[in-house]
Amino acid sequence: MPRPDRHNEIEMNFMMSGSLTYLLGGSRTTIRAANLAIFWAAIPHQIVAFDGDAPYFVVTLPLSEFLRAGVDSSLVHRVLEGELLTDSAEDGSDRIAFERWEEDLMSADPVLERAARLEVQARLLRFARGMSPAAVAGTTSRLSRADQLACYIAKNYQEPLTSQIIAEAHGVHPNYAMNLFRKAFGTTMTAFIVQHRISHAQRLLVTTEDTILNVAMNSGFQSLSRFNEAFKAECGCSPRDYRKSHHPTVQTLSIDD
Repeated sequence: MPRPDRHNEIEMNFMMSGSLTYLLGGSRTTIRAANLAIFWAAIPHQIVAFDGDAPYFVVTLPLSEFLRAGVDSSLVHRVLEGELLTDSAEDGSDRIAFERWEEDLMSADPVLERAARLEVQARLLRFARGMSPAAVAGTTSRLSRADQLACYIAKNYQEPLTSQIIAEAHGVHPNYAMNLFRKAFGTTMTAFIVQHRISHAQRLLVTTEDTILNVAMNSGFQSLSRFNEAFKAECGCSPRDYRKSHHPTVQTLSIDD
């Protein structure tokens, strides 16, 4: 994956063999074979290592559907806070289930599609029930200089940040830091900061009743106009319209996805 990806869905990954390592929220997290993993894909994520050549399964679930699934609120909070969670124990039926869901969703049969959606929700409920407080994916301790810059941004994006501030925190020249970051992630540090701020704002819009101004300030934007401009450029709609479309108190009134 040449650059970070982001989409406003819950992503479920299942490796049949080998392992997959993401850079997610500034940390490297590894998914092992036969362990179901779940994260919120609105947070910029990038595959940085892949062990083995077997394909792996990915199921994406609209955020609104995830919020309506009845999953334990503590797990919902952890996912929306940016954790990549893995099942505390292997479930031998996962491979069969993912293969069946793939067939059902490709069949164009509305009955089979509905069955698959219900089974995915049931798997989420079992996943939540089996979670232990510390069941997070393994995080590697050795980060490259580019990863260190990404980690710094992930931890400090709510504060005023410039390339010079980031570079000085790591004892390097701003031009060197900017070139290194662009080469590693295919984007600028400024764009990466905005992505984190927008993802944070999305979480607040969906999970709180904060005013749009407070959401903007809490996400690291210095003005409401800049927030509105950046949010519309990233999401294609205003923060207010995004909240109307995705807030669970609104979604529960709709029978359509």
